[in-house]
Amino acid sequence: MSDSKSRPKQPARVNRNTGPQAPMEALLADAAFDPLRRALWLDALDQRLRPSLPAALAPHARVANYDGSRLVYVVDAPVWRTKLRLIAPDLLDAARSLGLDVAEVVVKTTTLPFHPPKPAEPKATPMSAAAKEALQAALASLKDPEQAGPKDS
Repeated sequence: MSDSKSRPKQPARVNRNTGPQAPMEALLADAAFDPLRRALWLDALDQRLRPSLPAALAPHARVANYDGSRLVYVVDAPVWRTKLRLIAPDLLDAARSLGLDVAEVVVKTTTLPFHPPKPAEPKATPMSAAAKEALQAALASLKDPEQAGPKDS
């Protein structure tokens, strides 16, 4: 007998590259989704640079773009723009530590807040006495006849 016939067959190796992809991976594989891929990358960059910001400034500033040598931030008020410009050297060091070749930090101001206030829930108006009586009469008419008790004929 030959050696090849005496050994048990090995199970076939599973090639994970040819199987089904996760939905997000399939979406990002298409070139049409390059802007989405870029937005996700910028969001990840923002999350990595956020610890470099002072606690009071962090909710008011976001990374808006990175275009080779400029790191662009957007803030929601002029006061935050000034504070961010003061810490720009620290941001440059933090960005360089991540491997980005950044030469300057540009700060833009938006007129809209990053976290708009939640709309107020409408307040319930008090019910008038006539409306309350009408509602109780309607509810009474819906009751099961057996629960309402015997009717006089």
